[in-house]
Amino acid sequence: MARGTRRETIFHDDDDRRFFLATLSGACAMTGWRVHAWVLMGNHYHLFIETPEANLVAGMSWLQNTVTRRYNVRHQAWGRLFGDRYKAVLVEGADTYHYRTLADYIHLNPVRARLVVPKKGQSVLDYPWSSAAGGWALPPGKRPKWLAAEEGLKRFELPDTVAGRRRMVEHLDRRAVEEEIRKCGMPVIAKDVDARCSHLRRGWYWGSQEFAGKLRELAGKLMKERKRMSRAYRKAPQVTAHSEEQAARWLADGLKAAGLMAKDLAALKGSDPRKLALAELLWKRTTVSQDWIAAKLSMRSAANVSQQLRRFNRGKTKAKLPSAMQAFLGDAWKTEI
Repeated sequence: MARGTRRETIFHDDDDRRFFLATLSGACAMTGWRVHAWVLMGNHYHLFIETPEANLVAGMSWLQNTVTRRYNVRHQAWGRLFGDRYKAVLVEGADTYHYRTLADYIHLNPVRARLVVPKKGQSVLDYPWSSAAGGWALPPGKRPKWLAAEEGLKRFELPDTVAGRRRMVEHLDRRAVEEEIRKCGMPVIAKDVDARCSHLRRGWYWGSQEFAGKLRELAGKLMKERKRMSRAYRKAPQVTAHSEEQAARWLADGLKAAGLMAKDLAALKGSDPRKLALAELLWKRTTVSQDWIAAKLSMRSAANVSQQLRRFNRGKTKAKLPSAMQAFLGDAWKTEI
């Protein structure tokens, strides 16, 4: 979850919300994230994310920086859009209770904010900017590919059918009617649970105490290993980020398909279609920085990379590429990372 700086509005209109979801889609393509639930409010958002790779920090950094840049360009603003660092809560996603309570907590956020008013006959479907109306209630063909709605429905023991999706909406609407508005969707914390630790708003994890014990044990082992590692080892290639490793592989394979060697790049213009095609692939499908791309492709600076990518037209550029490079790019864009 992240809020606007000084709790100011970050979504002024539907275009702002569409920009955010498009950027989230790009982040998922880069990182391999699976989003199980989401909601966009006026001055904050919630994401329920599964991270197959250890890349939450890199992905969130790219997501929020990219959203901020696009927001500032669109609204002719400057500076930070989001306040303090996003809040991340570790979730025992394999546990049905904690999965369900988190999904409901997110989907009923508009009810707690009185953007959906059950007494007026309104439904969660009347708020389009959550994964309830914008994903779980939709047939598979109309959902984003990165949304794990089918799995979410299974956790509620519901099939991904018209009837199953309708029952999911009915479940949420029933809670909206039966529960006090300000506590709607809020899970009940057991007396024997330390709410300072296991809580969706104040805690650092959401799960059982056994889950917390495993996390503490894992953290302890990692800290001991880190102390044993030398500085040189921590910087070694085997512990570099997955995304940078993927970017380096694609760069090497792309240059080979283009009939180029790394030493040839310095003699090529920054607008060379082979450079641009590789720059777009690396920027859209990994979390490496534009500084990294500029250095590897000899494109002078991150500002130059940014400028070239804004002008980039994939269709026109593809027509200028060697057939081997066109085939490589087609395969790369299909690769799950």
